[in-house]
Amino acid sequence: MKQISSVILSLCAGMCVAFPAAAFETTAAQAIIVDHETGVVLYSHNADEPMVPASMTKIMTAYMVFERLADGRLQPGDTFTVSERAWRQGGWASGGSTMGLAIGEEVSVMDLLHGIIVQSGNDACIVVAEGIAGSEEAFAQLMTARAQELGLDSAEFHNATGLYSEGHEISAHDLATLAQLTIENFPDYYEIYSVPAFEWGGIRQPNRNPLLSRFQGADGMKTGHLSASGYGLVGSAIENGVRRNIVINGLESETERAREAERIMRSAFREFSIATPYSAGDALADVPVWLGTDPTVSAVLTEDVTIAFASAERNNLRAEVVWNETVTAPVAEGDIVGRLEVSNGDTLIGEYPVAAATGVSRAGLLSRAIEGLSQKILPQ
Repeated sequence: MKQISSVILSLCAGMCVAFPAAAFETTAAQAIIVDHETGVVLYSHNADEPMVPASMTKIMTAYMVFERLADGRLQPGDTFTVSERAWRQGGWASGGSTMGLAIGEEVSVMDLLHGIIVQSGNDACIVVAEGIAGSEEAFAQLMTARAQELGLDSAEFHNATGLYSEGHEISAHDLATLAQLTIENFPDYYEIYSVPAFEWGGIRQPNRNPLLSRFQGADGMKTGHLSASGYGLVGSAIENGVRRNIVINGLESETERAREAERIMRSAFREFSIATPYSAGDALADVPVWLGTDPTVSAVLTEDVTIAFASAERNNLRAEVVWNETVTAPVAEGDIVGRLEVSNGDTLIGEYPVAAATGVSRAGLLSRAIEGLSQKILPQ
């Protein structure tokens, strides 16, 4: 049996859900927009498929260092020594992004973090990995294990730099979650992501994140590029007190990445909003109870209903209370008696349990007999 509540429909008037692919598109191979405070996904395009993250890997490398600084295993002034391996694989001669470290240099943890985040230095990543775990391979295993503990189920890291290795991957959705965790758990260290430039060895290198100069309120996070991945970016920004995080990957050029990152970040604020039209405890409908001392029981939500809505998709939201085919007494307070279904057109967006607000006892034998007889006599 299915019941649509007119009260719910009137409450939902004018609300709508996140853009479908037809209404909002991107040239990125993978993309996601997430509301930072709620974690609600506003837009998703191939965001749950594992992808090659390139230097966006370094967000996890930095996260590992942040955790050790926070719990005292490392101090900001602690130093690590630059090995020949770090110099050869990540220095100027490697042809990749580098901090420009020299063999045998003693470099502080804070300087290395700036090298990793601002300059995207592969050498700085390797130095940190070796300093913490003894080898980059061992550090990568720690990265993967910690990512899995954080719920980043798609993550598998083979190195600390993001240089190509088959099977080294993570989804855009999990990268967005990692960005959220970084911002929430390490606000003081997160400030490094907004540093405009960092100088080492007499060479000043600018932050590679184009959003810092193209979008007011942007304060992070990291770019990435490999031939296997295309151009990617993890970005975060605040506008009018609201923070949104984006991940894009698979763009064809640095110019396209900068342009698409700016466009998507603007859309994140201008085209999407978050609302909670219903809260836990809201009464939604009276559900019929079979063989009960009361003919119905009030159904209430067991959790908040938080939805994303967009200006291009207004008036598409449909909300229905669907109860279990037969709700038979006795019913205890809190028993699940149905669900609230929220849909965008023909697409189901979410399901939320509804529970009995009060208990309903089982009717006496005579009352049950009369109710059973009435069900046989009354037209169906």
